[in-house]
Amino acid sequence: MEPVITGDDPKTITTLNPQPDATENLYLIGRPTLKQFLRFVKDNAIHSPSSGHLVEEWQAANKIVRELEKEQAGLADNPSIEPVDPENELLLEFLQVPLVRHSFNTVPTEVAYVDLDRMVVYQHHIDLTFVEQLKRKLGPSPSEEEIFRACLPSAPSLPPVKWTRTHRDTFVFVSPSDDMRFLGAMQMEAENIKDYPPPGNLAGVVGLAVGFGSNFLNAIYTEKRLILNNGSHRAYALRDLGVTRVPCIVQHVSSRDELSVLACTAVADAPNFFLQDPRPMMLKDYFDPRLRKVMSIHRRLRQVTVKFDVDVTFAPAI
Repeated sequence: MEPVITGDDPKTITTLNPQPDATENLYLIGRPTLKQFLRFVKDNAIHSPSSGHLVEEWQAANKIVRELEKEQAGLADNPSIEPVDPENELLLEFLQVPLVRHSFNTVPTEVAYVDLDRMVVYQHHIDLTFVEQLKRKLGPSPSEEEIFRACLPSAPSLPPVKWTRTHRDTFVFVSPSDDMRFLGAMQMEAENIKDYPPPGNLAGVVGLAVGFGSNFLNAIYTEKRLILNNGSHRAYALRDLGVTRVPCIVQHVSSRDELSVLACTAVADAPNFFLQDPRPMMLKDYFDPRLRKVMSIHRRLRQVTVKFDVDVTFAPAI
């Protein structure tokens, strides 16, 4: 069980809700890089096969990848993007969510139905244990409304999280969700703080925010390809239930500069791999037994530590 410090005294600890010590994980193999795959298995797998066996598996999958590049060249190009009816009640409700307006205003954006099997993906691994939890919530035959709300929730539920102050200048956040992150610093005024007694007469407030992403199924459309940018596990769960047409926020990116701002690091650092490869990694590959390896891995909690520094000096008056 992973400990979480819950007070100024580091001896005082508690735990998040009990979870299994292992999870089932799927990893896409056969694509760059072999070194990355070997490191993932070594660092995470409970029972790690020999490196030689893993290399053989990867090479066999790589052979399939090369065949697909010839047989399915261009499969990711020009996917269908069907705008949701602007009068759709679920869409109108969703567009009232402040996070939607504030998070997707950088480039032209629409809410549209897309085909999961035509989407390019960058995420090599999928937590199958978490997928099963999502599938249980959805049920075996989710309705159109349930699918819409799963992909684009108007009131998203947050993963469990614990946080505490461990030192005078340090706060620690712990969650089972890989999505927890530092959201940035916020410059606020005294009137922004409610129901919290100030330590003095406030001149200003600096907030250091930790939390989660928008939690919407989101994709980037650029250079005639649709790259899944967020929501991999929901997309997998729905596809596993036989659902291939889903609503999604689609951001239309017109340049590599815009892509570097909006895309995840994996895509921004190697755009040609996703945009120019004749047959890039696609969501449908998760379901091809020739291209995936399923293994039990150690369950881990994500920890975000936030520290701040205060420096008071005096300068000569001019």
